[in-house]
Amino acid sequence: MATSPLTLDLFDQWTASAAPKAAPASTPAVAAEDAPQTLAQTRATPANLRRAIQELLKYGWLEQQSKPQLFRHLATELARANALLEPLDLEVRMDDTRGLAYVAIPSDFQGEDGQEDEWTHPLVRRQRLTLELSLLLAILRREFLQQEQERGIGVPVSISVEQLLPQLEIYLGASGSDLQDRKRLLTLLDNLSTHGVVSEVQAQECLVIRPMIVHLANPQNLQALLQHLRDLTRQGEGSHDAA
Repeated sequence: MATSPLTLDLFDQWTASAAPKAAPASTPAVAAEDAPQTLAQTRATPANLRRAIQELLKYGWLEQQSKPQLFRHLATELARANALLEPLDLEVRMDDTRGLAYVAIPSDFQGEDGQEDEWTHPLVRRQRLTLELSLLLAILRREFLQQEQERGIGVPVSISVEQLLPQLEIYLGASGSDLQDRKRLLTLLDNLSTHGVVSEVQAQECLVIRPMIVHLANPQNLQALLQHLRDLTRQGEGSHDAA
């Protein structure tokens, strides 16, 4: 007996409903292993921001002029960078007008035994400057701010060794040997260059005063140092005249 198409269709449907349902296709093992990796990748710090933070921690500062791309990534992701540094009790501070980013200790930092002293920070190394270095730092900072007022903020500030020599001799005096005085100044400048406040002395005996000098030292302390040295100079001149 011939079977009508309708009967065949019904028979096929009954057979399909009675048969066990096929198991869904299993997810490939590779995909299951990739899932945690994908999640980790979304949480990972972007490579550009990671390099910017590493550069920042390496020197303590990052200048837009020398590293424009890293500076841009850091400025764009400032909140994320500070979140990454928060467990270290450090933070990034931006000086947008001068194109400078630098590492600082938060104002609410508490050191050992609850002391609010940045020198108790375990990642900060105390570096004492000599009287001569402190004096030169004050002179350079004053020169930097004066040139900023005259030429505008953001313009590179440079000065020559010849300009610095007489300013330093006002307080330290002259040894009587121009060669010895110049050598003393060059040694002091070389020491300050490791703190990021000046560049190395160039062939023309000129150097660039870096923006970091504005944030390195307390201006009140530097002004007090200059005034103290002026007083000592006047006292020395007065005793010499009296003799």
